[in-house]
Amino acid sequence: MKSPICDMLGIDFPLLAFSHCRDVVAAVSRAGGFGVLGATAHSPETLEQELKWIDDHVDGKPYGIDVLIPENISTAGEKHVTWKSLESRITPEHRDFTKSLLNKYGVDLRVTEVSADQPQPFDGETALRLLDISFRHPIRLIANALGVPPKAMIEMGKAHGVPVAALVGAKEHAIRQVAAGVDILVAQGTEAGGHCGEVSTMVLVPEVIKAIKPIRDVPVLAAGGIMTGKQMAACMAMGAAGVWTGSVWLATTESETSEIFREKMIAASSRDAIRSKGRTGKPARQLRSVWTDAWDRGPDSPGALPMPLQSLISRDAFASIDRSAAAGNAQARDLVSYFVGQGVGLIDSVKSAGAVVQEFKEDFAEAAECLNMLVSE
Repeated sequence: MKSPICDMLGIDFPLLAFSHCRDVVAAVSRAGGFGVLGATAHSPETLEQELKWIDDHVDGKPYGIDVLIPENISTAGEKHVTWKSLESRITPEHRDFTKSLLNKYGVDLRVTEVSADQPQPFDGETALRLLDISFRHPIRLIANALGVPPKAMIEMGKAHGVPVAALVGAKEHAIRQVAAGVDILVAQGTEAGGHCGEVSTMVLVPEVIKAIKPIRDVPVLAAGGIMTGKQMAACMAMGAAGVWTGSVWLATTESETSEIFREKMIAASSRDAIRSKGRTGKPARQLRSVWTDAWDRGPDSPGALPMPLQSLISRDAFASIDRSAAAGNAQARDLVSYFVGQGVGLIDSVKSAGAVVQEFKEDFAEAAECLNMLVSE
């Protein structure tokens, strides 16, 4: 396939798969796609272990990593912010609301002890240390979300000859990213799981391509609600150089998600994937649940705290919810949720990641053949 992404990443099929699970990353790359490991939740020590495992199981195929360094965060400009120091900023009202909600559904909240020096969630300094670890491995891409990557990240990529990608949700963001020097843009529509904007993929992709064309030639990956090879072909017909996918891999046998969540995915419709601040403090698309309803529309809700404070609340809460649901608490199932895009309505079964890659290829080829027939006629 002729795509600048294939040349840049050393792949034959420009299907990129974001996942927090190393098994998915390795399986996708082995099958001919390009796995991207979400590294934000790792420490330098655990990331080293994960990347070594991927190296041993990827059969020499290329892969990348993704970090999250928000430009806009409530602790912006503060140095050496720790998890412990942030805990004092969570109001008793927010703590009581969380405990009351979980108690109502029979979930015992267990608080995870952290060390006094553990950095805050989404810590920029930690992310750069993760990149240092990553460059000891044969990664072929580094990516960042929630704003322009820091200058140090772009310089690290250039120094190691590794392309730097950035996710954008509006054409204004794309222009800033190109000016900053990124090598690849991921135009992520509002259909996407996780943090996303308000513009649809169908509109955003051509809008971004048009906006950056006079500035610099930067390949654009389409993202947001893409679950099939036919959708991939449609995006590339609009000018995308490939696609960035995430939610489709949550319903694979290798995924880090629980069996309960996968069951809820299969039962869900596209309208069940909603944007809520209840998990991170920023609008993030996730499966609707009692948790999202309580934080977004509950009459007693104190409202979500800004990032990263809301993440301190939700981390222990969701760990407790998942444990309780797995132990057989039927009520806890109503609280189970995870980041997922509107394409969830297209999921009807759980498959291996390799099988999903193969289906993408077959669907893409079928769609391309249909387009060729229409053109020839």
